[in-house]
Amino acid sequence: MKAKHQRLVLALVALAAIIGAGLLAASALKDEAAYFYAPADVKMKGVEPGRAIRLGGMVVKGSLRRAADGVTIRFNVTDGKATVPATFSGIAPDLFKEGSGVVAEGAFDRQGIFVATNLLAKHDERYMPRELEGMQYNEATHEMKVEK
Repeated sequence: MKAKHQRLVLALVALAAIIGAGLLAASALKDEAAYFYAPADVKMKGVEPGRAIRLGGMVVKGSLRRAADGVTIRFNVTDGKATVPATFSGIAPDLFKEGSGVVAEGAFDRQGIFVATNLLAKHDERYMPRELEGMQYNEATHEMKVEK
């Protein structure tokens, strides 16, 4: 009976340790997770300054402005319901342009401007890299051929 009792206690201690480790991991990740927001979500719910999020939407046409330093860009992101001002310092992806989709990682500053640390530009299914324009892919032979 004694050995059975010891195994039960050991199993309960192991289970408690696993649950405790899981709760600790979840608590630590909660602060590091970047949640996705559309501009309407930001306007409706609000996001506290400094909290890491992902802001997704379309770059408003006519809003893209490059600063004199050549590295900083200012732009607006919209989802059709609301618009949020944003800024990014760094090298933007080639696909980042007005009228295209974007997911920006970063946080809001105290003035309500989204300060992006990373830009992820989206493209549609018709996108063709400049290097491959005029080429056609043959699915049967897996070859690229110049269109005629």
